[in-house]
Amino acid sequence: MLTINFIRENREEAIERLKIKNFNAGKIIDKVLEVDQHRRNTQKTQDSRQAELNSLSKEIGILLKNKDEKQAQTIREKTVRLKEEIKELNIKSSQIQAELNELLVQIPNIPHKTVPPGIGAESNQLIRSGGNIPEFEHKALPHWDLAKKYNIIDFELGNKITGAGFPVFKGKGARLQRALINFFLDENEKAGYIEYLPPLMVNEESAHGTGQLPDKEGLMYTVPSDNFYLIPTAEVPVTNIYRDVILNSNDLPVRNTSYTPCFRREAGSYGKDVRGLNRVHQFDKVEIVQIQHPEKSYETLEEMVSHVENLVNMLGLPYRIVRLCGGDMGFTSALTYDFEVFAAAQEKWLEVSSVSNFESYQANRMKLRVREQDTKKIIPAHTLNGSALALPRIVAALLENNQSEKGIKIPDILIKYAGFDCIS
Repeated sequence: MLTINFIRENREEAIERLKIKNFNAGKIIDKVLEVDQHRRNTQKTQDSRQAELNSLSKEIGILLKNKDEKQAQTIREKTVRLKEEIKELNIKSSQIQAELNELLVQIPNIPHKTVPPGIGAESNQLIRSGGNIPEFEHKALPHWDLAKKYNIIDFELGNKITGAGFPVFKGKGARLQRALINFFLDENEKAGYIEYLPPLMVNEESAHGTGQLPDKEGLMYTVPSDNFYLIPTAEVPVTNIYRDVILNSNDLPVRNTSYTPCFRREAGSYGKDVRGLNRVHQFDKVEIVQIQHPEKSYETLEEMVSHVENLVNMLGLPYRIVRLCGGDMGFTSALTYDFEVFAAAQEKWLEVSSVSNFESYQANRMKLRVREQDTKKIIPAHTLNGSALALPRIVAALLENNQSEKGIKIPDILIKYAGFDCIS
């Protein structure tokens, strides 16, 4: 979250920059400053009463030393009243701080200066593209028809077992999933990422730490009896490994990777854009997370983008990289690049990865800090993450782009992982 010091010192800048995210921050920021002033006034009164109490306590000691019991008792009675007042001020201060925190978590992250204005995807900026869009002599089938033809994904069975958006992979479809997961993890480890296998449920504090709460509460599946949340991405548990942690600057960057199933309610999603694997409620994803020094985080962001681009290239998929506009980017992100791959039968671009720098926004929520090696100064860390990669739409594009009348060719890089070179 934004710190109160930043808001106090940069009110106008914060309001103006948040307009890029189409967020009218004026009213809530003024409320934050009002509550903060109330907090500071209360703290000032607390400090004054505590100083008075300390002074009176010393005076009692002197009076007792001089055997003036009567005057000491009079002052004791005054200290009792002071202690009660300080106790009430402590309660009031805690309530004001809770109100302030509740307001602060409702303010999005400040977008980076390079984020373009805009409402939706049509305003995103194309950074670069690569690969070749395939051309077919025959009529290309969409992946849901290919899945049925080759008996590798059963959408109806998933609907029977759970509901719409929970596909069942089987046979070579399941092996292709496993091949992609292992390929992504291996490549991430080669790039210096350490693998973690975290829990698939998190507590409320973890969901708050990375910004899923309160912003995305309606998009997560919950376990009410235990107040747990099924993870929408491995970003949540992996980043929270470092909640309430102070890292030494010479130990940065921290690089973690993780494969997990992910769960998203995707409430309100309907129509042709959610057919097949285009939008599902449970899916597999390999995530990369970095903790970095603030001075190096944007250099790290570009490094992560290059890494994901290499993965897409190795799979031979046509892709494009876009910088998200303010209206299309996430609540907690300062700058996000999306990767999209082209699905030939659908003739559309499918998002397969978002790579983001959150700057200190998540770190402030989690109290994740860095101790400078030279000065020993403690500062907030910067957090970054990205999909490397999300499987459903990768699979959709692989099936559609590599189809022929003989079957579906597996990319060369995956053959050693899958154990076969064609689905037929």
